[in-house]
Amino acid sequence: MNEKRKPLQGVRVIELANFIAAATAGRFMADLGADVIKIEAERGDPLRYTAPSEGRPLDMYENTTWELENGNKRCISLNLKSEKAREAFFKLLETADVLITNWRVQALQRAGLDYETLKTKYPKLVYALCTGYGEYGPDKDLPGFDFTAFFARGGYLETLRQADSRPMNVAPGLGDHNVGMNLAAGILAALYQAKVSGHGEKVETSLFETAVYNMGMMVQAAQYTDVGKKYPIDIREADNPCNAAFKTKDGRYIQICFPDYNVYYKTFVNVLGRSDLAENEKYYPIQNLQKNGLNREFHDIVCEAMVQHDAEYWVQKLVEADLPFAKAQSWEEILEDKQAWANECFYSMTYPNGNTRTLVRTPVKFQEMGTPEYKRGPLIGEQGAEILKEIGYTDAQIKEMQASKELYIWDKP
Repeated sequence: MNEKRKPLQGVRVIELANFIAAATAGRFMADLGADVIKIEAERGDPLRYTAPSEGRPLDMYENTTWELENGNKRCISLNLKSEKAREAFFKLLETADVLITNWRVQALQRAGLDYETLKTKYPKLVYALCTGYGEYGPDKDLPGFDFTAFFARGGYLETLRQADSRPMNVAPGLGDHNVGMNLAAGILAALYQAKVSGHGEKVETSLFETAVYNMGMMVQAAQYTDVGKKYPIDIREADNPCNAAFKTKDGRYIQICFPDYNVYYKTFVNVLGRSDLAENEKYYPIQNLQKNGLNREFHDIVCEAMVQHDAEYWVQKLVEADLPFAKAQSWEEILEDKQAWANECFYSMTYPNGNTRTLVRTPVKFQEMGTPEYKRGPLIGEQGAEILKEIGYTDAQIKEMQASKELYIWDKP
């Protein structure tokens, strides 16, 4: 690994958050060299226990999801209902540049951890808040996960499905990772301002706001009610019938993407073996296709051609023609994808039990810093004692806090 200075070396981040979205921002900053200290309760973050829902065995010592969201961090487990633990938390906050939290606004206010309270005590602090639905409005206090606030409320499930079918199956983390990286971008801008001016800032984003932004093109287009198709649609009737996934002879799918149909049309029909259509004014340009209502007809022509050959045949043909496409891959195939390995998307982690697992890295690379190291995510409160010592606590005080259950350090085999 390149030993040059990391961009966030010397920055301390306190992460008072659970699950994925806010943790994503903390993980990204940890990869860039920040000292990210995660605050947990005695039982720990609920994310530690989600393995059965993901098709993995529940094992605190081989927890790939925990690594993904919390690698390179340290952890202290405090009972913030107790006065001594709260005192330790605020002492720790005095040393921090950034606080990341996803607590609900009401809970933050009850605990005296809302921005208005903290900014007077810590004027240089960057205060980063991640919510489900945003800070304002009638639904600001609803619990939010990416399945609900992002995929459902944000328009994915109702629109991005085949007409007359159920919504697509979704997987955890997709929306959360979007939100976390948006939050990280805001944090870094505010951190720069704080370093230059000495003034902190509050940064906020949410699952819902991020989904609305992601869907921006189509949300805006929905205003033009007398133009185009209203979603959900039958993909055969899409405004651009080539922007679809087509089934091959071996049951795989090839996703085609022609943002400008007219640019790609002639090359594509030649690849399909339908050069007879190259000058056919029924289907080209796209304005003729749409005027004649032949979207479905042309889509079916493509389907009939694609199903004549296996996926790998089409991969070769489409690559040779320099047309934009991708074969729809399974997660198992992604694990073996040479492109992903070449771009350092993965890290091989060997666990104490001897198992080696492929873990996913954060997606932003820095040339001079080099590829960041990958330390496993901390056990509950694993670095609690060393963190308290850094802010002046003695061994005797730490033992006393453990005995009174104000501090918890994982000690199970």
